Amino acid sequence: MIRYIIYIIPLLLIFSFNPINNKFENYVETEIPYLKELYIDIHKNPEISLMEKETSIKLANELRKVGFDVEENFGGYGIVGILKNGEGPTILYRTDMDALPMEEKTGLPYASKVKTKTFDGNEVGTMHSCGHDMHMTVWTGTARAMVERKNEWSGTMMMIGQPAEEIGAGAAMMLKAGLYEEFPIPDYGIALHASPTIPSGKVGFGKGYIMANTESVDIKIFGQGSHGAAPHMSIDPIVTASMIVMELQTIVSRNLNPLDDAVITVGSIKGGTKHNIIPDEVNLQLTIRTYKDEVRNLIHKRIKEICNGVAASMGLDESRWPKIIMPEQYTPANYNDELLIDIMTNVSNSIIGEENVVTAEPQMVGEDFARYGSTKENIPTAMYWLGTVPKERMDKYNSGEYALPALHSPFYYPDIENSIRTGVKVSTESLIKLFNM
Repeated sequence: MIRYIIYIIPLLLIFSFNPINNKFENYVETEIPYLKELYIDIHKNPEISLMEKETSIKLANELRKVGFDVEENFGGYGIVGILKNGEGPTILYRTDMDALPMEEKTGLPYASKVKTKTFDGNEVGTMHSCGHDMHMTVWTGTARAMVERKNEWSGTMMMIGQPAEEIGAGAAMMLKAGLYEEFPIPDYGIALHASPTIPSGKVGFGKGYIMANTESVDIKIFGQGSHGAAPHMSIDPIVTASMIVMELQTIVSRNLNPLDDAVITVGSIKGGTKHNIIPDEVNLQLTIRTYKDEVRNLIHKRIKEICNGVAASMGLDESRWPKIIMPEQYTPANYNDELLIDIMTNVSNSIIGEENVVTAEPQMVGEDFARYGSTKENIPTAMYWLGTVPKERMDKYNSGEYALPALHSPFYYPDIENSIRTGVKVSTESLIKLFNM
C-alpha cells in the first residue's frame, strides 16, 4: 500500500490545478455577465468607418473605470489608453471599432436595427459582421483583467481603440497623428481577429505572413461611342474592357513564380446606359492581394502593359490609352513575429489546452493592424485568430448540412460567452508573459 501511495502522490501533484490559473479562471467567469452585456450593447449600436463617435466614448469610459489615462479623438475617433505599472516594456494592444454598411439578417433578439446615413447621403443598414464587437469586448475584458493582476507584471499597457479599419485608413490616421511621437514607442504589439471557421473555445496561430498586402486599383477605359447597330463606327470600350479583364487573369498564371501567392480580382465593371448605345468609357475596379513587394511591383507593371497593349490593338491613339489609378497608399501585409507567436502559442497551450490551439493558414484578406509594425521603429507584432463559431453551427457544418457564414456575411454571429472567455484568457496570459520576458 505504501508503495502505491509513493507513486500516487507525485501524480496528484502533477495533475493538481495551478492556484494562480484557477483563481484567474474563476475571475473570468465572474466577468462574463458584464462583458456579455457590453458585447450586446456594442452589437446593437454599430457605427461605420469614420463615424465611431459613441463607440469610442464607450470604450474610453471602460478604460477610465479601471484606471487608464485616456486620450480621445486621436486620429479620427481613435482612443489611446495608457496604464503605467512600474518599469518594464511597453506593449500595444489594438482593437478596431467600426462596423459595416450592411443590413443584419441573423434574426437574433439583439440584432442591429440601426440605419446610418453615409457621407454621400445614402441610408444603409449597419452591422458588426466582421467581429469588431467581439474584438472590443475581449479588449475591454483584457484591460480589466490586467488591472486585476497588476501585481503579476511590470511595464506600460498601451490600449488602442482604432477607427476605420474596414476602409484600411484608421491605423494610418493614428500613426499620422503622432502615435509613436506622443506616446511611448511599444516594444511589441498584439491584436486578435474573430475567425468564422474556428470553433469557439479554440484559437489559431500562424507564423510569418498571415494576411496580404491589400490595394484597390481603378482603370478608366476609353473608346469611341456609336449606335449599337453600327459597331464598325466605334472603338468599343466594352469589348476593350472585356479583353483586358481576361488578359489580367494571365498575370498570376503565367507571369508569377508558381510559389508566390497573389490574387487579382475585377470586382466591378461599369459602362453604358442603354441597349443600343456603344459608350465612350468603361470603368473597372480591381482588388490586388500579394505578400511580397517584388510580386506587387510586377503585377503593377503587367497591368499597365496589358491595358496599353490591348488599347493599342483596338486602334486607340496613345492619348486615349486607359487611365490606371494605382493607390499611393495600401494596406501592408500582416507579418507575425515568430518569437511572439511561439510565446503566445505556448501560453495558449497551457491556459486552454493544446487540443484547442490550431495552426492557422495564411489568408489573402487584409488588415491594417500591419501598419503598427511597418514603421521605421520596426516593432514586432502578432495577431491571432479567435475561434467564434457556435457549437450548433459547427456540428451542422461537420455533418455536411451547412455552409458556415463568412465574415462580412449578414448571417455571421459568434458564440458570445465562449469567445469572450477564450479571448480574455489568451490575451491576458499572453500579455503577462510578454511583460515578464
